[in-house]
Amino acid sequence: MDINELVVIGDSDLLIHQVQGEWATKNDNILSYVNLAEMLCKKFKKIEFRHTPRAQNEFDNTLAMIVSMIQHLKSSHIDPLEISLKEEHASYSHMEAEPDGKPGYNDIKMYLEKWDYPKGITSGKKKTIRRMVNVSS
Repeated sequence: MDINELVVIGDSDLLIHQVQGEWATKNDNILSYVNLAEMLCKKFKKIEFRHTPRAQNEFDNTLAMIVSMIQHLKSSHIDPLEISLKEEHASYSHMEAEPDGKPGYNDIKMYLEKWDYPKGITSGKKKTIRRMVNVSS
């Protein structure tokens, strides 16, 4: 693909230091990966490794999930993926007040606080509340 420079971002500080030769690799299982990475590094004119703590790698995990879902054809061309970052999570952008003046997530909040459903809601809405609570847990 004629790529000369590469930035590798990873959440394993140990592995990054091992691949860069700064720390010794003692585990035989990891040693084969480190050797492969060292061999692949030689194919680039410039390669840079950056450590991202796991708590801050939400973007990396999302990108890895997207890439794993893409089916690549047997060619060397991969269409570029355009990514724009938002200031806040998309779910925050769509919270609107209900007619009673309370935010749309109020039923979920009440359920989490009291483990009981608000009065007068349908079984479908109860199912939605349970699903939303399980997603956020």
